Amino acid sequence: MRAAVCREFGSPLSIEWVELASPGPGEVRVRLSACAICHSDITYMSGAWGGDLPAVYGHEAVGVVESLGAGVFKVHEGERVLVTLLRACGECFFCRRGDEPLCEGEVPLDTHSPLTDAQGSPIVQGLRTAGFAEAVVVSESQIASIPADIPAPSAALLACGVITGYGAVARVAGVPPGSRVVTLGAGGVGLNCIQAAAIMGALTNIAVDLSQNKLEAAMTFGATHALNATRPDVVDEIKALTAGRGADYVFVATGNGAAMAVAPLLVRRGGTVVLVGMAPSGLKVEYEPLEIANDSIRLIGSKMGGARLQSDIPTLLAHYRSGRLKLDELVSGCYPLEDINKAIDSVKRSEALRNVIMFSGEIA
Repeated sequence: MRAAVCREFGSPLSIEWVELASPGPGEVRVRLSACAICHSDITYMSGAWGGDLPAVYGHEAVGVVESLGAGVFKVHEGERVLVTLLRACGECFFCRRGDEPLCEGEVPLDTHSPLTDAQGSPIVQGLRTAGFAEAVVVSESQIASIPADIPAPSAALLACGVITGYGAVARVAGVPPGSRVVTLGAGGVGLNCIQAAAIMGALTNIAVDLSQNKLEAAMTFGATHALNATRPDVVDEIKALTAGRGADYVFVATGNGAAMAVAPLLVRRGGTVVLVGMAPSGLKVEYEPLEIANDSIRLIGSKMGGARLQSDIPTLLAHYRSGRLKLDELVSGCYPLEDINKAIDSVKRSEALRNVIMFSGEIA
């Protein structure tokens, strides 16, 4: 099968023929229809998080089950499924608590990749998925059924960007109606924080970003105000829009250190800062502990929105069908695998919310 292989950090991906192993016990082979490009893929491909090469990245995918390993009963061949990076053993301390994104257990795919190149050398299964390929072999825990009538590019976004942003607001923070919310970063994850805050009934829903295009998009996703981060008075403006106290909740939906550093200045006393975006390895941000403690500010992390696939996906689909959750509007462009480097470059230039690689059907 064809895959986009990263052989050198920071270099364009190469389209190569690779071998994909048959699924083992508890594993599923999925023929992909679409895989979206997430900033986490780009961060890995740049080398900011390290790792081994060669690798195939990509982790926001949707497709059809081709074959099943022994002991798989959750899905059947021919079923349409979402493919995520959320791999869980089901038995560890965190899995028993329902915190699957924090799973500390191990499955066979954690120790060996199902991918090899034409010479038989192993290729890393990037982000536990390797979705920039025509098919994947993943753990049964990484998939969820998805209706056939949801467009493939839109469905793929549920695998990461949507569940991460929505879950940070709805589950991790539990934003109640009438709250004043600020989201720093209006990209693929940030827009889902913004629209989740709108769904939860936020009274004030402020988007902050460097890109005017993304700020305009934020207004269509439920933001009540959109502020450019370059404004010298942005902190004062946020205070003015939040009764002079600051926001009840600030979501940092970017890995930018400056955004993480300023977040506590935007939240009220007793408020909550949620770090949603993943920063490059080694990035340090300074806070003054006295102010955090004296103002009773909660500073918490959110990994994948604390997602629970089997319950979250039906909820998100219900919001989508009701028109409250925008998915189609998140898709900026669809590209064939051969044009993946063009699609990635477009994302890097902040021209796209989410670009999607298509493996079958017409390219929109």
